Amino acid sequence: MSIRHRLAHRRLRRRQDAAWSPTKWALWSLPRSVLGYVLAVEIITAVVVASTFDLVTITSSDWIRLGVLAAGSAIHLEAARDIERLRKVGAEGIPYTNLKGMWTFAGVLILPPPLAAALIVSTYVHSWLRVRRVPPYRSVFTATTVVLAGAAGAVALAAIRPGVYPGYPGGPIGLVAVVTAGLAYWFVNFALVAGAIMLSNPDSPGRNAIGKLSEQLIVAGSLGLGVATAALLLSQPWAVAVLLLTILGLHRALLVEQFQTASRTDPKTGLANAAFWHEIARREFAGAERTNSRLGVLYLDLDHFKTINDSFGHMAGDEALKAVAAELRQEVRDNDLVGRLGGEEFAILLPQTSAADTALAAERIRRRVAGLAVTIPTPNGPVLCETITCSIGAATYPESGTSLDELQMAADLAMYQAKDAGRNCVVSAPANGGELPAS
Repeated sequence: MSIRHRLAHRRLRRRQDAAWSPTKWALWSLPRSVLGYVLAVEIITAVVVASTFDLVTITSSDWIRLGVLAAGSAIHLEAARDIERLRKVGAEGIPYTNLKGMWTFAGVLILPPPLAAALIVSTYVHSWLRVRRVPPYRSVFTATTVVLAGAAGAVALAAIRPGVYPGYPGGPIGLVAVVTAGLAYWFVNFALVAGAIMLSNPDSPGRNAIGKLSEQLIVAGSLGLGVATAALLLSQPWAVAVLLLTILGLHRALLVEQFQTASRTDPKTGLANAAFWHEIARREFAGAERTNSRLGVLYLDLDHFKTINDSFGHMAGDEALKAVAAELRQEVRDNDLVGRLGGEEFAILLPQTSAADTALAAERIRRRVAGLAVTIPTPNGPVLCETITCSIGAATYPESGTSLDELQMAADLAMYQAKDAGRNCVVSAPANGGELPAS
């Protein structure tokens, strides 16, 4: 083994040793509000689980069902492990949704509370070991939120059909009980996770903590599969294997949206990347030609952006880019498209916009960026940066160009004219090659 490999192996061993040493856990370095929140949730979970041991008699059938559900969850995770690794990396900073609910919610419905909690813990321990190693406290917290969610679902189920729980209630009232239990399970888990994300990232937009509607539909689907799993396990246990094979096939579809989003999104800002922006620009330009309508294009470049990177580091520059991207999204209309072309350069597509309105939009954006104050993290503490400005070039079809290439070249040239004019200004491309006016 080479010296480099030996050193890398030692560093890995030190990190692993630190992971199992409570005094070295990253948990203790969290802000006090986050640490208090996490510990409160975990303590409440421990109390809830401890109080349920004598509520329901555990039979041999319950142990068998626990074994079937745990085995199904393990097989499912191993078969979809590569998919879940990619999805979990892509979900950093937002709620990570998965199909574990197919097994955990089934356990909530048909297992006594202590066994349901054991199923949830075993599922998340397995996931932590095999999918993606995150700090142990994060996996522990996630598991406790699901245990509390399961407790809420169990309370709802027992309150509506007390003589059936744990079990699968039949009839219309049983359906109401199962749906109510599923809603309680979803709400408690979602609220606890979203609360942790918002406390950990107070400067991040609230919508990041909420996540996408499509992700919540995945959760709803997993809970529905949990209902089906519970019903089959009680009536036709062998059919659970068929359900597992079916869900493994469907699981592959979860990555389709992830790959589509990754292929068209700039990873630093969340805006359209250059390729996707140009693809949409071509479509909009063809539509403008076909309907003889106007189309505006803005090219925007941040002024003296290198100074931020040189003064505070590239991570600070990334924070500034994210802040500017958020402002651009807020300023444009729903049918406009903002993209990052690369570096500190952005492009904005304005369908059905006249030359005058394009110039007005550019000026509004310039003012918004100039008024932006970004808190930049540095080794010496956060620094408030209020010196971000931009230079914008504006061009409009058909006045500034009769092809998309001409329109983009006109906007690009106008942007450089804005730079030469002293920066922090807007220059509109002339009609048919006239003089470039600064505004």
